[in-house]
Amino acid sequence: DGTRSAKYIAHPATKAGDVVLFSEGTVHGAMAWQPFNRQRRACLYRFAPATNVYGRSYFGHDGGGGWPKAIYNDLTEAQRAVLEPPYANRLDRPNIEPDGSVIMTTRNERKKQHDREVFGTKYF
Repeated sequence: DGTRSAKYIAHPATKAGDVVLFSEGTVHGAMAWQPFNRQRRACLYRFAPATNVYGRSYFGHDGGGGWPKAIYNDLTEAQRAVLEPPYANRLDRPNIEPDGSVIMTTRNERKKQHDREVFGTKYF
């Protein structure tokens, strides 16, 4: 219930529609949700510099980044792009445009050919 460690807990004063941002490296939690007539929603957004993240090599990319295949049923192209795992932007990656359309950003063919010849793979 948080009473034992109350002196260490910061409870930000928020009102409906407010957003609280913090690093996932911060020890965090939430008190029990009291209002039963409305929802509390949470969104997990992670950011990592492109030089530190290679999600494709962790998940294998054909069909998605580790999500169950059924989760992709009936999703739009933009919704699928949001579910992409984090990985370096030098790799082929769908990007959502302001109008909601999706374009694929990619490296030039010469660089891709270099990776195939030197490393024997599409991505090194």
